Amino acid sequence: MAKELLFEIGTEEIPAGFIPVALDAMKKIMGDLCVQHRIDIGDIITDGTPRRLMVAVRDMSESQKPQTTEKIGPPVSVAFDADGTPNQKALGFAKGQGMGVDELSRVKTDKGEYLAAVKEDPGRPTIEILPDMLSVLVNDIPFKKSMRWMDLDVRFARPVHWIVALFDGKVIPVSFGNVSSGDTTRGHRFMGNKEFSVSGYDEYVKKLKGAKVIVSREERRAVIEKEISDVARSFGGEVLEDEELLDEIVNLVEFPNAVGGTFDTAYLSLPREIPITAMRKHQRYFSVVDKKNTLLPHFITVSNTVAKDQKLVAKGNERVLAARLEDARFYYEDDTQVTLESRVEDLKGVVFHSKLGTSHEKVMRFQALAVWLAEELFPKHAADVSKAALLAKADLDTGVVQEFPDLQGIIGREYALKEGIKKEVAQAISEHYLPVSATGRLPDGVEGTLVSLADKMDTITGFFGVGMPPTGTADPYALRRNTIAIVNILLGKDIRLSLDAFIDRALGLLDGVITKSRDETGADVTAFFKGRISGILTAEGYPQDAVDAVLEVGFDDVVGAKNLVKTLTTWKERAEFSDVAAAIKRVGNILKDHAPGAVDESLLVEKEERELFEAYTKKESEIRTLIENEKYDTALEELVALRKPIDAFFDGVMVMAEDEKVKNNRLALLSAVRELFVGLCDFSRIEAAG
Repeated sequence: MAKELLFEIGTEEIPAGFIPVALDAMKKIMGDLCVQHRIDIGDIITDGTPRRLMVAVRDMSESQKPQTTEKIGPPVSVAFDADGTPNQKALGFAKGQGMGVDELSRVKTDKGEYLAAVKEDPGRPTIEILPDMLSVLVNDIPFKKSMRWMDLDVRFARPVHWIVALFDGKVIPVSFGNVSSGDTTRGHRFMGNKEFSVSGYDEYVKKLKGAKVIVSREERRAVIEKEISDVARSFGGEVLEDEELLDEIVNLVEFPNAVGGTFDTAYLSLPREIPITAMRKHQRYFSVVDKKNTLLPHFITVSNTVAKDQKLVAKGNERVLAARLEDARFYYEDDTQVTLESRVEDLKGVVFHSKLGTSHEKVMRFQALAVWLAEELFPKHAADVSKAALLAKADLDTGVVQEFPDLQGIIGREYALKEGIKKEVAQAISEHYLPVSATGRLPDGVEGTLVSLADKMDTITGFFGVGMPPTGTADPYALRRNTIAIVNILLGKDIRLSLDAFIDRALGLLDGVITKSRDETGADVTAFFKGRISGILTAEGYPQDAVDAVLEVGFDDVVGAKNLVKTLTTWKERAEFSDVAAAIKRVGNILKDHAPGAVDESLLVEKEERELFEAYTKKESEIRTLIENEKYDTALEELVALRKPIDAFFDGVMVMAEDEKVKNNRLALLSAVRELFVGLCDFSRIEAAG
C-alpha cells in the first residue's frame, strides 16, 4: 500500500538565490535514492521559503521491490572431485557468498554448467531505510556557500533549527547537528511565531497558511504578481516587467504584502535606468510605467509582513529611496561636467589585471582589434568603430557606475548622447557588453558587434596567454561565457570571419604582455573555441557525431562549419551515406599512418584500381571546388558516387601486394581518395544510421 513522505528542514533565513538550486537538487537526490533503494514512488514535490526547504513524496511503496541476484561461480566440472565431493573451488565460492555448497544452484550456459549463488531479497520495509536516505539527502544538498555554527561538525546554508520527517504520519528518526526530527514545524517568524504538529503534506500546507506561511513558491508568485499589479493600477500605471526581481522576491518572503510609494518627479529627469536601478538593486522595488512605458514617480515594495499602518511603511520606504536618488543625481550632475573622452586617460590608473595591465592598455588593444575587424568586414564603419571602442570603458570611472556597477555601458551611452556623440557610437558603448548570457540578446549595430567581439577576444587570449585559463568549474574571468558570446555573435549575425586570423591578430596585440608563446596560446585558445562550438551545436540538436566529424577537420569559419553540420545531419540518415562512410573508414583502417604519395599510373595493373583512379581524377577538382563554394549537398552526391569503385577496388585488388612498389602505389591511391573525403569532414567519426 502506498504511503506519503514529508520532510522539512527548518532554518534561519536562507539567501534567495540558494533556494531554487537547493530544491532542484533535493528532487533529484530523492528520486535517485528511491531508484537506488528499489522504492516505487509517485510525484516528488519540492518547495520552500527563506526559512524552510521541503520535499514530499506521494505514493511511496511500503517496502522495497523484491530482487533476485545470481552470481556465477566456477564450472561444475572443476568444482567437484571425481567422487562428487566439493573441492576448494566450490567451498571457497560458497563461503564468499555466505552460503553452504548445498545451497548453491547449477546453471547451464553456452560454455557448460556452472555453480551459481542465487539470492532472493524480499526487500526491507521503507520505514527502515528512510533514516539513512534522509540523512544522505540533508547532507548532500549543494549550496554556493555553507557555514558551521556553534561547535557542530556539520555545514548547511544557514543554521538548522528543526526537522520534520514523517512517513505515513510516523516520525522517521533523523539527526543533523544538534537537531533531531519530529512532527513539529513553525509558522511565520513575526506573524505566526508558534510551533505546531502536522501529520502529512496537505495538513502541513494548510496549517502553515494559517500561521502566515505560503509554502508554495508558485502560489507566492501569483500573490505577488496580483498585489503589485493592483498597486500599480492604483497609481494609474502598470508594473515594469522584471522577472529576475520577481524570482528573487518570491524566495525572500513567506507571506508577501505589496506596498506602494512615490518619489519626487524631479528625479525623472535623470536617465531612466538610474532611478530604475536604484529601486531595483538597492531596495528591491518594482518600478511603475504608463502604457507608453514611460517611467512614473512611483514604486512598489513587497514586504514579508502585513503592517498595521501601511502608510507609515510607505513613508519609510520613500525616505530611503529619496536618499538613494539624491545620491544618484549628485553623481550624475558631477559626472557630466567631464567628457567621456577625457576620462579615457584616467583609465591608466585603473588596473584591469596585474598580469594584463591597466584598463587603458586593454582599451588600446581591443580598439586596434575592433578597427581590424571593421576593415576586414565593414570598412565604412571603421571610424565609428574606433571611436566606440575608445569610449567603451570610459564610464568605469564615473560616480554613477561606481555607485551602480550594473549601469556600466548604459551610462556611457547616456553620457555620449548628452555630449552629442553619434547615436551609433553611443549605442555601441552600451551594446559591446552583449550578450551577457548564452541565450542573451546580441548587439544590434555593427559598431557594438565589432567592439564586443574585440573586447571579448582580447580578454580570452590575454588570460590564456598568461597561463590563467578556466580550470574545472572555476572560471573567474568568464572566459567560457565570452567564448560562447563570440560564437553566438558570429552565428547569429552570419559573420564570415577567419577565427584563426582573429585569434592571431589579438595575440599580436598582446606581444610583450603574455608569458606563454604565441603559437602555444593560439593552439590552446583554438581548442577552447572548439569545445564551446561543439557544445553550442549539440545544444541546438545537431548529433554529436556530425559535429565531431566537421570540427575535427576545421572550424576556421564558424558559420561555414555550422552549415556543413546541418547538411551532414540530413545526409547521415541516408543508407547510401552510411555505406560510403563505412567504406572510407575501411580505407582509413588500412592506411593507418601511411603518408600520402603520388600515384604512378603505370603501376595500376588491375582493372578495379584503374577504374577507381579514373573516377577519382575525374571528380577530384570538381568536388574540391564544390566544397570550397560550400555546395555541400552536391559535393556529397559526388562523393557518394565514388562508393562503387571503392567497393570494387576492395573486392578485386590485394592492397598488400608482394611487390613493394605496387603495394605502395595502391596505398597512395587510397590515400588520395581518403584526402578527398577528409576535405569535407572526418567520416570515421560518423556513426551508422540506426
